[in-house]
Amino acid sequence: MANTANKTAPKAAPKAAPKAASKKTIVKRDLNDSKESKVYTMLTGGGIWFKLKQRNITVFDENTQSVRQLRYSPNEMSVWVDEQGENIIREQIIFENKNLLVSYTKPNLVKYLSLHPDNMANGGKHFSLVNTENDAEVEVEREFATFDAVALVREKSIDELLPVAMYLGINTNQKNMEIKRELLVSAKSNPASFIQMFDNPQVKTRSTIMSAIDFQILRNDPDGLKWYDTGKLIVSTPAGQDTVDTATRYCLTEKGAILFEEIERQLSKI
Repeated sequence: MANTANKTAPKAAPKAAPKAASKKTIVKRDLNDSKESKVYTMLTGGGIWFKLKQRNITVFDENTQSVRQLRYSPNEMSVWVDEQGENIIREQIIFENKNLLVSYTKPNLVKYLSLHPDNMANGGKHFSLVNTENDAEVEVEREFATFDAVALVREKSIDELLPVAMYLGINTNQKNMEIKRELLVSAKSNPASFIQMFDNPQVKTRSTIMSAIDFQILRNDPDGLKWYDTGKLIVSTPAGQDTVDTATRYCLTEKGAILFEEIERQLSKI
């Protein structure tokens, strides 16, 4: 019998070296708002070139509780005439193509425009400060909404898309890709509204009624919605209103829920 005691035991597999933790990239940013340029835009008129009125501008100063005269001078730190020196430099304030860009290096001009009576913030009607941060936020949110709306058209099944298509008046008797193409147009034109349609009970109800009309379960007459086979009136339509809209509102009521269940039952049998 072979002696197994002297046999060399198999070596254990070497342990894998622990993976080094990935280092996060840290990017330093300067978010000092005081270094941002400000943009002012004309609200009325303006054209290609507009010179802001600067002569004899008086406003009420909250700090001194008195009426004081404003004057912009690039070589003066103050915008108040009574605090300026004798050798001032005058400079025109020009809006080009209805816009005026003011660098952060001109805080006195920013102060002057913020106090000017023609500024909308002071009750004026000629110009206003453009809130670039809010504009950027609105634009980003709209882009995100557009992306989400387009994703719905791409990811939803055609059965899920058809109620929305019918609600939008899109011809559903065409190829799936043609329906999706028209849905994309609607998704991009009003993404927020488009997204809400998928959770809107009115969309499902209206599309179901329209399907029942297409399959000759219901009849859409000017005076009301009727059963196609018997001609019996289901819901009367007030003068000047749309029959499908009237029937949709009715089916969303507690009383109309029974009717809607019957319409769905008959459609399921087709």
